[in-house]
Formats: sequence, C-alpha cells, structure tokens
Amino acid sequence: MLLPIFGADGGYNTAGDVLVNETADGVDLNKVWEEIAAVTALWNNERTRVASLLSYNTTDIATAIPQSVGSDSFEEASEFGEPTGVRAAADTLLMGYDFKDFDLASRFTWKALRDMTSEQITSVVTRILEADNKNINTTVLDRLFNPAERLSPENHRVFGLYTGTDGIVPPPYLGKEFPESTSHYLASGAAVIDSADIEDMIRLVTSKGYGRSAGSQLLILANPQEGEIIQTWKRGEETATGIVAAHDFILSQTAPAYLTQENIIGKIAPGEYGELPVAGSYGPAWLISSEYVPAGYVAVVASGGPNSDLNPVGFRQHKNPAYQGLRIIPGRDQRYPLQDSFFSRGFGTGVRYRGAAAVLQVTPEDTYTAPTLKW
Repeated sequence: MLLPIFGADGGYNTAGDVLVNETADGVDLNKVWEEIAAVTALWNNERTRVASLLSYNTTDIATAIPQSVGSDSFEEASEFGEPTGVRAAADTLLMGYDFKDFDLASRFTWKALRDMTSEQITSVVTRILEADNKNINTTVLDRLFNPAERLSPENHRVFGLYTGTDGIVPPPYLGKEFPESTSHYLASGAAVIDSADIEDMIRLVTSKGYGRSAGSQLLILANPQEGEIIQTWKRGEETATGIVAAHDFILSQTAPAYLTQENIIGKIAPGEYGELPVAGSYGPAWLISSEYVPAGYVAVVASGGPNSDLNPVGFRQHKNPAYQGLRIIPGRDQRYPLQDSFFSRGFGTGVRYRGAAAVLQVTPEDTYTAPTLKW
C-alpha cells in the first residue's frame, strides 16, 4: 500500500522549493546574511568604549594580581657581601572573575522577509548590537560601582574596589600604610557634588600608586548631570560652603570656542580618549561625561587606555576562541538562517586592581549605596 514519493513531497529540497529568496528591494537573502555575519565580526574587533577604558581582556578564571604599584631599589654594594635578590611580589591577591551567558534572537516569517527591505532587516541587527553594547558597558560599570563580593562559577572570590569591611588591607606604597577601614566607596554627605569630593577620590587612587606612571591616565567618569557642575569650578572659588577648589576646570582641545582673560598654563586635555569625548580637565584628571554612568554617581579611574592591562577590571571571556565575542548562530532551520538566528555572548567581570579607582555617590547620607543598573 506504500505510494512512491513525488518531487518536492519528500527527499532533498531544491532551489525551486524556497518560498522566498530575496527582499522586497531585490537583495538576495544570502547576501543579507553574509553582511550581518561580517558586521558581527567587525563588532567583535571594537570593544564597547566605556568598558574598554575600564577593563582588560582575560581568559583566566582567577589571576594572582599584585595589589600595589611599586619598584625595587638598588643598595650600596659592599666589598665582601652579596646583593639582595629580587623575588616575586608578595602582596598578591587571587582575583576571581564571574561568567554568564547572554543571548538574544532575531526572528522573521518568510512572508515578512518577502515584504521587508534589506534596511529593515539589518535594522533589527543594529538593535541587537546596541543591546550587546549596553549589556557589556552596564556589567563592567556594575562591577566597578557595586562593592558586593561575589563568587565565580569555580568558587573564587570576585571583588569590587576596597570596601574596608572584608578584612583585606591595601598594601603599603612608598612607605605609606593604610588602615583596614580604607574604602574606595564614598558618600558625599551633600546633595550636590563639590571639588573636595573629586580631590579626595584622586588622592585615594594616587596614594596607592595608580595614575602616576607613564601610560596611565586619571579619568573622571560622570553622568552629564554631575559633569556640567564639575565644568564650572575655578581655583580659589567656593564649590560648596567652605569648600574651595584647588584647580581650574580647563576645557579640552575640541571644546566650543570661548573667551578668557586668563592665560592657560600647562598642557590642555585632548579632545578624546579611547574614542570618547573629553570635556576637559580638573587637576590631573580628564573628565568624560557619559549617560552610561548613573546620575548621582562619579568615579575616578586610573586607565591605561582601551583594553590596557593597567585597567582595574578584568573582562573574562571563554578560553575557547570559538566561544569569544558576540556570536551569530543559525537557528533551527540552518538552510534559512535569517528566519531564526541567535546572537550569543558569554563573559564575566571582576576587579583586578582594587585601589585603581574610587567611586562616589552624591547623597546627603553618610553611607554608600550601589546604584541599580538596568541591562
């Protein structure tokens, strides 16, 4: 009673069986898929800008990181003695990195693909890339602004900056010792930021040796709400009752034209750093305003530039290169990947240098509360 199989009723699919093979504007769907794959590959070569200034790529699950910046010293030679040997730094701490997988899908019916233009299809991918950008930046900032200690999947401790509550004391730097209560999470105690807040954070970072060496730059990361206030400060003038600014805020090289009766002495901050616009400088630090920084919070960070090993946060990727970066995966029907495709990225974060940044909450309260960042 078995009947033979005829044509497209079974067996292999042929080109004539395809319901739709081009968009409404005549672009081959295979070309659209190839373009999306190429854009995704290019996207992986450009780390999101805010995150790259704060973090460094690693595939380690945990790293023994020296927690201070210092150098060895020569001693005067004696005629019969032997010189002191240099050994590995003793002030290292095992810093863990957490890890999670994130994904998002694009889905189209064949009728939708038939009637959509190629621009409409690629606009969906643009939204996915923007979501990936937001996810990375937000996750890196959350690790920097959140003092809560976590555990990695391998049960290593994942730290934020120094909290003064976990029993870990910052190591001495140039003979200066720090109390166990040292915290890099500060509350302003006032509803408006003032110059002393920034100056205190700069001292917290530089007193531990960060932001002083060649190739390291102090950055002030602020929401435009606080950034606009910082830009009004002038040396010798009050920024709050009884608080006098120690420096002038100097606009950067790409600032709009302005008039001044004063001479600018010293080097002006560049117009951009790590492809992010620099508004100007306050003392040794350059101000970068970004909507990614939550309103009411400011950070001072010693950065070595995009993806520098001097940056405070470790950005963990999978040890297998095939699982690194943003991956685009054909869905259930791999013959027509545009109908159902997945975008996936796995990564984790953890602070590597606990003294290389300081964070401030602008609040009338005396205690720091971490912001709630939305992914």
